[in-house]
Amino acid sequence: MKLINKRHLFNPQSHNFLGLVGYNFAQSPQAIVLEDRVRVYFSSRVSDQEGMFISVIRFIDYSLDFEQVISYSTDEVITNGELGTFDEHGIFPFSPTVIDGKIFAYTCGWSRRVSVSVETSTGLVVSEDGGKTFKRMGKGPILSSSLYEPCLVGDSFVRKYNDTFHMWYMYGKYWKGATENEPPARVYKIGHATSTDGINWSKEEGIQILEDVLNKDECQALPTVIEKNGLYRMFFCYRYADDFRTNKERGYRLGYAESSNLQDWVRKDEEINFETTDDWDNSMRCYPNLVEVNDKVFLLYNGNEFGKKGFGVVEVVF
Repeated sequence: MKLINKRHLFNPQSHNFLGLVGYNFAQSPQAIVLEDRVRVYFSSRVSDQEGMFISVIRFIDYSLDFEQVISYSTDEVITNGELGTFDEHGIFPFSPTVIDGKIFAYTCGWSRRVSVSVETSTGLVVSEDGGKTFKRMGKGPILSSSLYEPCLVGDSFVRKYNDTFHMWYMYGKYWKGATENEPPARVYKIGHATSTDGINWSKEEGIQILEDVLNKDECQALPTVIEKNGLYRMFFCYRYADDFRTNKERGYRLGYAESSNLQDWVRKDEEINFETTDDWDNSMRCYPNLVEVNDKVFLLYNGNEFGKKGFGVVEVVF
């Protein structure tokens, strides 16, 4: 595998054409290919009336070679959830796919907690105007915590293979207690679910599909999968559970795994090898998304500080 032609596509701190006044970050770029463009959805942060962050979804349209900006959203594509719902305090990430001629997007809804910082679940929204705006299928989630996955379900990525919808998602195993220097730390892994309609899901309860390489508290997030040359290829990101925010040795980095059957995955993180000299991604790489455009495969991802300086793209040659 080769990763070539890396570019820093969008920096919300220096690009003001979106009118992102008061907004910060451009997290978790998630792409969908339209007829003449690639639409990249991302999550921005804005402060609410209490001075706390909420996440909102915007998009930028690029030419099919990612060389030019064609258009962009002038407002959020979906409002945040109602009082007390699972996505009351934002959506991040927002993963689109085409089902029956409509654009379905699987959302990770955030809601604040008291004893720990957050709880998440997967929701579903649908667009009938080409992905400019979305409506909720319902006010509740389609996938949430359960008996053996007690917290933090989200980051759902969905694709259809062999007449079956497959979802790869994050699920929380437990929270570690706070220490003198750090708040409670969450530990989460990547799981797998299947569906016949993309709405009702059967998950392999509490089954971690990727081995740990750091330690048992390794955190795994944002799976993205593509089929290429007879193999299923997954990128994801992973980190240590604590001391990860400013310590680049413990922060997010990209991982890679392969499967021949969508069930058994072999990690091959060492195959990811491209330069890390740029000041926007030299200490962190996270939140990957694979997209195929005109027989070329591109990897979108965030860099330092969880996407504070936006996202970039690199071509992947298998």
